[in-house]
Amino acid sequence: MNDEIQVGATFHKKRVGKHIAMVEGPPPIAPERPKGRLPRITRYMALAIYYEDLIRQGHVYDYAEIATLGHVTRARVTQIMNLRLLAPDVQESLLNVPRLTEGRSQFSLRKLQVLALEPCWREQRRLFHCF
Repeated sequence: MNDEIQVGATFHKKRVGKHIAMVEGPPPIAPERPKGRLPRITRYMALAIYYEDLIRQGHVYDYAEIATLGHVTRARVTQIMNLRLLAPDVQESLLNVPRLTEGRSQFSLRKLQVLALEPCWREQRRLFHCF
């Protein structure tokens, strides 16, 4: 008579704090990363929104403090924050610029500085669609 018992199970490693544990079951499937990279102007726009939120919540006092913490100049922080002067739909468009797989984006911070200084949102929109 054969008294052998075979048990089959799969295990994978999982980090728990500083340690690695063996966990039963197949390893989780990582989501597929999107192709390409975010355009720089999209990252700047997100950063401007984040900086404004930090100031509003009182975590930082002003642009100078952000510049010190970010190891950049106050002028660069001002340039980034000027993007918040754009019309809301223009800001949304900048956040939704398609990922780049090659080459450069058509938008640059320098070009958008001129647009941000235009006080009329209707005119901003008109100029933005000329890009």
